[in-house]
Amino acid sequence: MINDIPHCDYMHAHPDTIENIKQIMPDDDTLIDLAELFKVFGDSTRIKILSALSGGELCVCDISKAVGMTNSAVSHQLKILKNAELVSFRREGKTVFYSLADGHVNTILKQGLEHVNE
Repeated sequence: MINDIPHCDYMHAHPDTIENIKQIMPDDDTLIDLAELFKVFGDSTRIKILSALSGGELCVCDISKAVGMTNSAVSHQLKILKNAELVSFRREGKTVFYSLADGHVNTILKQGLEHVNE
């Protein structure tokens, strides 16, 4: 192996191309963080909750009714989404309102839907 790259018997490696790819490739820690983010998006229940929140701020009761789940199940998923920084919340008295953390989350959802609907 040269430079920890397996030898390829049937193809010719292009050193300039490989160097360009290495320059734009995110570092390993960033790739791990990205994979963890996609794991969170890998659950249809969480996608359903994020989709509901794309319409605006909601409390747990409203989310539960919108997605057809118990408050407890929604709260569990919201904890995961909060830890992944995909949702934010604010408290008004005893009620907690949830929303998408930022426009990136909505963009990811929209682009994912566009991709699967092609």
